[in-house]
Formats: sequence, C-alpha cells, structure tokens
Amino acid sequence: MKTYQGSEIRNVAVVGHAHSGKTTLIAALLHAAKMTPVQGRVEDGSAVTAYDEEEVARGTTMQNAVAFAEWQGVKINFVDTPGFHMFSHEARAALLPVEAAFVIVNAQNGVEAVTERVWKYAEEANIPRVVVVNQMDHPKAGGGGGLSALIDDLHERWGRNCVPVQLPISDAQGFHGVVDLVTMEAYHYTPGGDGHGKVTGEIPANLAAQAKAAHEALVELVAEGKDELMEEFFAVGTIPEEHLIAALHEAIREDRIFPVLFTSGLANMAADHLLDFIKVYAPSPLERPPFAVKAPAAQAAEESGSTSDAKLALRRVDDAEPAALVVFKTMTDPFAGRISFFKVASGVVKNDATVENYTRRGQERLAHLSVMQGRKAVEVAELHAGDLGAVAKLRDTLTGDTLGSKGAEIQLELTAMPEPAMTYAIEPKTRADEDKLAPAIHKLMEEDLLIRFFRDPQTNEFLIAGAGQPHIEAIVSRLKKRYHAEVTLKAPKVPYRETIRGRADAQGRHKKQTGGHGQFGDCKIKMEPLPRGGGFEFANEIFGGAIPRQFVPAVEKGIVESAARGYLAGYPVVDFKVTVYDGSYHDVDSNEMSFKMAGRLAFRKCMEQAKPCLLEPIMKVEIESPDEFAGTLMGDLNSRRGRVQGMETRGRTTIIHAEVPMAEMLTYGTHLTSMTQGKGSYRMEMNHYDIVPQPVAEKILANAKRPVEVEDE
Repeated sequence: MKTYQGSEIRNVAVVGHAHSGKTTLIAALLHAAKMTPVQGRVEDGSAVTAYDEEEVARGTTMQNAVAFAEWQGVKINFVDTPGFHMFSHEARAALLPVEAAFVIVNAQNGVEAVTERVWKYAEEANIPRVVVVNQMDHPKAGGGGGLSALIDDLHERWGRNCVPVQLPISDAQGFHGVVDLVTMEAYHYTPGGDGHGKVTGEIPANLAAQAKAAHEALVELVAEGKDELMEEFFAVGTIPEEHLIAALHEAIREDRIFPVLFTSGLANMAADHLLDFIKVYAPSPLERPPFAVKAPAAQAAEESGSTSDAKLALRRVDDAEPAALVVFKTMTDPFAGRISFFKVASGVVKNDATVENYTRRGQERLAHLSVMQGRKAVEVAELHAGDLGAVAKLRDTLTGDTLGSKGAEIQLELTAMPEPAMTYAIEPKTRADEDKLAPAIHKLMEEDLLIRFFRDPQTNEFLIAGAGQPHIEAIVSRLKKRYHAEVTLKAPKVPYRETIRGRADAQGRHKKQTGGHGQFGDCKIKMEPLPRGGGFEFANEIFGGAIPRQFVPAVEKGIVESAARGYLAGYPVVDFKVTVYDGSYHDVDSNEMSFKMAGRLAFRKCMEQAKPCLLEPIMKVEIESPDEFAGTLMGDLNSRRGRVQGMETRGRTTIIHAEVPMAEMLTYGTHLTSMTQGKGSYRMEMNHYDIVPQPVAEKILANAKRPVEVEDE
C-alpha cells in the first residue's frame, strides 16, 4: 500500500442520529472508491464497518469503527459512529482523531435529537462540520415540506452559515443526481450503480433559476469577511472558480461555512462527488491547530502548585516533530487479540519501532503496523503525522495512553467519559461461569470505557453499569458468545438505610451465670438523630469509673454491629449519635464480650423508642428530549415521586433537572425510550438519602425480613 504524507490524508467522522444511514453511506463510498468489489449491506453484516456480531444482530452501530478509501491520490479515513443516544459518547470520542465531521441528516426525518447532540460535540471540539442529507431516494425525502423547509430548519438551528453547495435533482420519479453550485455542473446517477455519475454541463431547465440564485448566495457568503474577495465580487459580480474553491476550503476549515450536500448511500448515488468534495474541501491533518498537550515539566509544576510553568504545551501535526501517537480505541479480536487504534499526533511511526508508553512508563514494540479496513488489518511500513493506524498485541497499552519517542514525553487527553446511567445486578449461572466472569468483563472494559463492574458492599451483589438497558444486554450477549460466560441480569437491590427521628434513653444489661465465671455488663446510653449524611458518632460521658475505661470501646462495638444489622428491615442504621453516660460492672464477671452484648441490648431498646424510619437513595436526574415530549415526561416524573428542580431549553431540546428516588428509576430507560420514540436520553447520579414516605415504607417492610439479634457469637 502507498505511503501517504499528512497533506494527502483526510480524516472524517461520520456522525448523526440512528438510522440516518451512516454505515450504509460509508459502504457506498468504499465501493465507489473501488475498495470493495460489491457494496456491503448492514442487514447481512457485509458492510465494512458493521462487523461486530451484536451490532449486526441488533441492526445498529454501538461502537466506533474505522475504514479507509484511496481516492485520486488521497487517503480518506472514515470513523463510523453510533447514532443511538445512549452510545453518543462514542461519537464524541471519534472527534479527537479527525479534522472534519460529516453530520448525516435523514432526508425524511430531518434533524433529530442525536443530530443536535453531535453537532454540539463537534462545535465544542472546534471540528469543521459538513451536513450531508442522506437517503434522498426515499419517497418522503424532504419530510413533506420539500428542500426549502429542510434548509430553513438548518438555518433556524445552526445559522445561515449552513449553505447548500449542491442542489438535488429530484422529480416525481425520485432522486437522479446533484448540481454542483461551485462548478455549476450537473451530475446524473443510476440507482444501485457504482456511485459514479455522468457529468453534464447542462443544469436541468427547471433548476436553472434556483441554481443561479443558490450559486450567488454561496459566493456572497464565501466572500463575507474577506476584503479581497468582496472587492472581486463587487467588481466582477462573481468569484472565479479557482478562487472560489480555495476560499470555500478556507471557510470550511475556519468554521465560517457549513456546506450542505445531498446523497443516497443505499442507492449509491452521488458517492463519487462526495469523495471529490472530501478531497478538495476537507482539511488535511496538517491544517488542524496544534494539539494542546501536557508536557512533564508543566505537569510537575501543576502538581507543585506553581502556575508560571504549568501551561499546556503545543504539539504541531508535523513529520519533523518527535513521534507521538494517542490510542483512541481498543478492540478485542478473537484471532489477533487486543488491537489498539491510534492517531499519529506528530512525527513518523515506523513498523517494528520501539516506543515509550508515556502514561504507563513502559516500552512497546509496534509489530505489524497496520491501517484498519473494518476488522481487517492492512499492513503498512510507516504512518506519517495525522494518519490513523492500528497495532495488535501491545502488552500494557489501553485507550487514552500516549506513546512516542523516548525523551519527548507529552500527554494527550481524551474527552472525559460520562458516568453510566443504568446499573443491573449480574449473577453467574454456574460456578464455571463465575470463574470466567471477571476476566471476560475486564476485557470488555478495555474496549468500552463506559462499562463499570463492582460489588456493592451493602447488598454483596455484583453490579454492572452501562449507558442503558440495550448497552448492558449487549454486554451480557458478548459475555456469552465470546467468552462462554452465562449470567442472569436482574434489577439491583435498592440500598435502603434506616435512621431515627426521635431521642431515646435506655439501659442494656447483660447477665449470664454459668459454672465458673459468669458474664456481666451494664450500660446506659442516650441516642439522638444527626443531620442527613452525619453517619455515626459515639461519645463517652462516664464519670467516676461506672464502666472501666477499657470496656467502653466494647459498648461502641456492640452498637456498631447492631446498627449494621439494622432494626426495621435489616438495612444499616445511619445518622445517629450515641452517648454512653452510666453503667455498672462486676470485678470478676465483666469482660469485653459482656459489655458488647450490653451495648447491643441498649441499642435495640433505644431503637424501639426513637421513631425509626427508612431512608432511600435519591438520584439527581437530567433528562434531555425534544420539546414536544416535555409535558409527558413531567407527568411521568410526578408519578415516580420525582421533584422537578428546573428546566432549560437548548434549540428544540428541553432539559429537565429533577430529583427522583432510585427505586423509581430502575427501569426508567425502557420507559423513556417508549415515551420519546427513542429520541430522549438521561443521566443520573446518587445525590442524597431521604425519608421514605409511610405508605411506601409499609410495602417495603412487608416484603423485608426483620433482622434477628444474635445473642451469642
């Protein structure tokens, strides 16, 4: 395979809402570039970037995938991304290694919830955006309002800088091609062809006036802000084609213009023109601003508290700089093992080179340096600054690590992952499954940084957390298919707690007479509630040696052990203070065990008087959905005992902030998908504990086993 310089490389993230045709469009572009003999299809798993068994089974992309096309002297790296809302963090991560984002809009449905979200991600990352209206061959393309309504919607959402650089050639019989508004040429296509069009200089008569007006609008927008272009525009009335091409490339790179193109991935129409557009107008890696990196000196200064030297360094994307690469994705292949996908941030990376892992302080050998075509590795001799590559079987390297030349250490940081939204309890079906479970899940965690796996210390359950129910179900399916570990999923137990609302005073007296030495312990304690989150406090107010000093800790230990067992329903008792203020002892029969038992008895007597109640975890919830579902969501939150804390509007999206009991949120993901037609998403995190309302508490207590105090150990 040819070695490409940075100026000959284009890196493009293909982002958009689910089922807008991203994977199919990439398959069409690869076929048009003659990288595949036939056009791959998502349905049968033949699409290059749809190789994961779970993705094929579910018909939706769940993780980023990389493919490349060689087109007229340039190499185009495509990063295919998920469009389902709960996997949008993958789309965000895909923006690090690329210089342009192609935002795919479904011609039938227009801009959808995740389309808005990925646009915002690209905006935050300062990545140039190109709008590609896909599925133009659909009978309902335009959503009933036609092209003008779609463009008006783009202007309303993202500003007048969204400007068509093509016009679709469509009639009652369907989509036939596009008019290039830069060259003012028409391209005609045959549905189901190889993606290559027949270029004609003649624009269809019914589009001539519209094309002329759109060309002038494009020229005027490109000329804005550039004095020399404005002078030329006013003097000549237009801008010559060669000047317009250069100026449009610059405007796209500087985020001043967001061009709009039209295509059909499934019918493979206008694919060659889209490849031409990427070659001519998409920025090369050498045109991107330098990476902001942490250098060791800056990091040391930051840790020492000095601000003068603790500045981020800059690393240019240039072959002349020291070699450095950042791993942005890890994949486990059943044959090749762990494959690390990376971006060459600077320098030239050669096959069989030995590099330093700056993050983990080790060395790695880059054996079989490759570029990825889906899951297939194509070996290369070297990769230049700005390119994307992959290497298998690195010993210690994981996603987010930076590697490079010795003595030129830098640290590139990936976008922070969001916290998981949903947690399930996971239970191995057999002892053999239990042995396989932890190693298998840790391999999956290397691939997917959003997975969490831990044991709940209160309920002793194994918990697995992910972006939502489909995400966790996919994890379970992979465990079974890849690692032959079968597990059962169930809703996690809610970690209720118990507390008191009143004060109490009680005596605990433990006396047991047996042959020889007996047991005697006697203590008097006061119990009072603490503010929420106060935990447990113990105070000693004994005077005059009513209880010898060495036995007081035993009283505390007995209370702590009883509190851990609970009083009402076996949940730990929290947020209370105990003061031991009096008692008595026996010179011969008193010992630590006796006073521990006395502490337990006193605790339980106090609990009877102190108005015990249940506490439940309250989650801080943020729900994001299109405006039209806000009323339904608010009503649903009220039915879940939620308290809405506020609302905000961003474009056509409403964000609801609420506090909701955890018990009411265990199956929320499924209901949210149903209520919002799959367009809503949510995030939640533990916020605080609050008292369970009496009717709810009665149901919980009816199903719970009251703990039995153990008298002897």
